[in-house]
Amino acid sequence: MVAILTRIFGLENWQLAEDVVQDTLLQALQQWAYRGVPENPGGWLMQVAKNRAIDVLRRQSNLRQKVLQLDPDGGTEHELERSLVFEDKMADDQLTMLFIGCHPALSAEMQIALLLKTLCGFGVSEIARAFLLPEVTIAQRIVRTKRKLREQTLTFDLPPESELLKRLDGVLTVLYLMFNEGYNASQGANLVREELCWEAIRLGELLAEHRLGNQPRVHALLALMWLQASRLPTRTTAEGDLLLLTEQDRSKWNHEAIQRGMGHLEQAGVGEELSEYHLQAGIAACHTLAPSYAETDWESVLFYYDNLVKVNSSPVFALNRAVALAMVRGTDAGLQALEDIKGLDDYYMLLATYGELYERSRLPHQASDYYQRALALTQNAAEQNFLKKKLSNLEPNLQNGRN
Repeated sequence: MVAILTRIFGLENWQLAEDVVQDTLLQALQQWAYRGVPENPGGWLMQVAKNRAIDVLRRQSNLRQKVLQLDPDGGTEHELERSLVFEDKMADDQLTMLFIGCHPALSAEMQIALLLKTLCGFGVSEIARAFLLPEVTIAQRIVRTKRKLREQTLTFDLPPESELLKRLDGVLTVLYLMFNEGYNASQGANLVREELCWEAIRLGELLAEHRLGNQPRVHALLALMWLQASRLPTRTTAEGDLLLLTEQDRSKWNHEAIQRGMGHLEQAGVGEELSEYHLQAGIAACHTLAPSYAETDWESVLFYYDNLVKVNSSPVFALNRAVALAMVRGTDAGLQALEDIKGLDDYYMLLATYGELYERSRLPHQASDYYQRALALTQNAAEQNFLKKKLSNLEPNLQNGRN
């Protein structure tokens, strides 16, 4: 809805689009509870939001002429549906908005933060977690970005093909972070937000179908997302508790998703391009194709991570590499690799990984200390319950140690 309204009223009214959509959704919650859900909920929402935007613009003299050109009572549901298709075959307003939001006038950090907030529905805390930055930094970045958008004379028109290709990496980053937040939610009662995962895949598939998006790195990202999504049914128990890869019932993995992922991985192998998505998809394939956790090809996983940290210096990748290193060369090697990681002091997974490796090393006191510190940092209920369970399981060993 935000994307459609922004196309109609212009990028300078992006904030207005967000505001009227929120107001419309609140109105729907209030009215539908008493009057019932309309026959076409989507059409109702779009028409009410459009009318709200027109009412606001009518009161702004500098946009009066533009408003007069729009018929507040016009526009049928069919017209709204047709507005989702562009002449250049970029078939979704939201995907088009992703490309427009990756404008070179904005820094990469500005582009991604704004698009995650506006089009992907992320809260500031979720974006901060994705960037590993304080929430206040992200909030200020979004405000500065919107101010810059207002100052720029940007339009909703797609740029030339050569410019679109330059923006492709920014779009892929947004889809990647969107999927990750769905796969492992940063806060709330649920570990998994499947709707985010499937929406990222939907947009990725639209992108791959477009002739400009039919690129190896696009297929590599889709391979990664499909392979990861295949495990969604087994990531938590019926009660919502976290299940590690060692505990998941592999017979319940989504085999159709695995086939789609492997198909995209094959398409990603065309040409000589090797992106970080290729490497991550290779890791996902190792886990997906292993008959059991014990039979995982950890040597190959470590090989992929060794190359991944050369391509992307993210400390999160370094953390995952340390886990693979511990599986191949032992817990001492893994712990040493953790010591070399910088920039994750407040990241709960780093502390939880320390706890896991110390637990494997039969050092329960050290493990308990790190699990407790990790527990204080996560806001996700499933992760909190998982850590509490780990601490509870350590208690007999701690008691023996004290005795």
